[in-house]
Amino acid sequence: MLIRRPDTPDRADWGRLYAGYAAFYGVEQTEAMRDRVWHWIHDHQHEVEAFVAEDDTGRLVGLTHFRPFARPLAASIGGFLDDLFVDPEARGSGAARALIEAVADEGRQRGWSVIRWITAEDNARARALYDKVATGTRWKTYDIQL
Repeated sequence: MLIRRPDTPDRADWGRLYAGYAAFYGVEQTEAMRDRVWHWIHDHQHEVEAFVAEDDTGRLVGLTHFRPFARPLAASIGGFLDDLFVDPEARGSGAARALIEAVADEGRQRGWSVIRWITAEDNARARALYDKVATGTRWKTYDIQL
């Protein structure tokens, strides 16, 4: 499993994976939305970055998007793992763990204090992995839709 930054030839495979991620969570996502995120991850001035997982055939089987975030109370910078998705056919391959580890390694290199993410309560398969690689928190999240 090769974990790397996505490059221009990866656009179609990355888009397929990101559309799968949106479908998994029941989020309506357009090609224009994917184009915007693709632009963000290639714009060095934008905070969102990405890694992709490539299998031994050269096919992308997973993706993650992440970004730094300020932690005023801790007076530190953390990393937020926004999106993590592995093609259903590649689940169990180690891609998800490798993507999480890549973000954690990136955070260590940058001196981040934590890598944080959220998932749906009913995402049992993913949570089984998350419980092995991270510590669950007591925090509940809230959204104000704008």
